[in-house]
Amino acid sequence: MPKVTFNNKNALFFSSLKSSVDQYFKENNLKKTGNWQLYLKTVILIPVACILYVAALVVPEPAILGILLSAVLGFVLASIGFNVMHDACHGSYSTNARINNLLGLTLNALGGNAFIWKQKHNVIHHTYTNVDGLDDDIAKSPIMRQCGSQRWVPLHRIQHLYVPLVYAISSFAWVFIMDFVKYLNKKVYQTPLQPMKRSDHVVFWSSKALYIVFYIVIPIICVGWQAWLIGFTVMHLVMGFTLAIVFQLAHVVEETEFDAVGLTEAKVIENEWAIHQIKTTANFAPEDKVISWFVGGLNYQVEHHLFPRISHVHYPAISKIVAAKCAEHNLPYHCLPTMSAAVVSHFRFMKTLGMKPVEAVAI
Repeated sequence: MPKVTFNNKNALFFSSLKSSVDQYFKENNLKKTGNWQLYLKTVILIPVACILYVAALVVPEPAILGILLSAVLGFVLASIGFNVMHDACHGSYSTNARINNLLGLTLNALGGNAFIWKQKHNVIHHTYTNVDGLDDDIAKSPIMRQCGSQRWVPLHRIQHLYVPLVYAISSFAWVFIMDFVKYLNKKVYQTPLQPMKRSDHVVFWSSKALYIVFYIVIPIICVGWQAWLIGFTVMHLVMGFTLAIVFQLAHVVEETEFDAVGLTEAKVIENEWAIHQIKTTANFAPEDKVISWFVGGLNYQVEHHLFPRISHVHYPAISKIVAAKCAEHNLPYHCLPTMSAAVVSHFRFMKTLGMKPVEAVAI
């Protein structure tokens, strides 16, 4: 793994920003973890997912209604990931570590693995955001070219047309392939996976087995394999696309910056870590309360990357502090006004990356 460091010798921006954010919580007598707003989301989303699951299996319905229920279930499962799992795995859901660990396992209920995700997301992505060669979130080459340093292949000319399908099937790949690749190779992309305790191995295999039981075996018994296959596919397509597009809009848009590192070379990123996060991350639709509710505040991705251990329910308030500090330090504060504007920026950027660079050699 290449050694990458940040130039944090004069980390004045973040020290000033952190002081202001800490002062906000102190003056308002608030905890940085979740509050009743987050707990309400939890008691709505998880029971709704359970009701949809049971209804799809035991309530006689026309085929179109079954497909619709499966699609809604996929969307709700993605929202559980955004709202409950994401905060819990970052340790920002509760001050109680046991509650965070327990609710972090909602990711296992979606088919993933919390242990591997924390390494992939919390450690690698949040440290080396948009650094080609380290950030696993943009390591989809040659299927997709997500930054200018990645190799170009002729198929990329039409990547802006086929990436929606890639996003839609991403949860299939995640649940049935990528988790096992990371587990068996003991690394996330180029970064060694942290040693797993015996209990971590047990949770990995038992949760994967339970996923097969609850999402494949029981539904086939209840509705037959054909109905199951259609419903399961629809659920995953909706969940995969929802999860993927939200994270793409945060980093892979025209406004954000990228960096790259070789396989073995040492590299110093000239900015302090916090400035790197500012330049590689974008917000979208900050005034849309409906989108904010369902995506768990991940439309405030700048605030999340700067303060991942603060619950997303506080991001709208501290975003004003972050924006002001960026202006004070002459730093960009990327914020697309609507989700549609962010989607357009993303696909326009993907189309641009799909064009053959002058120096590129087709592979």
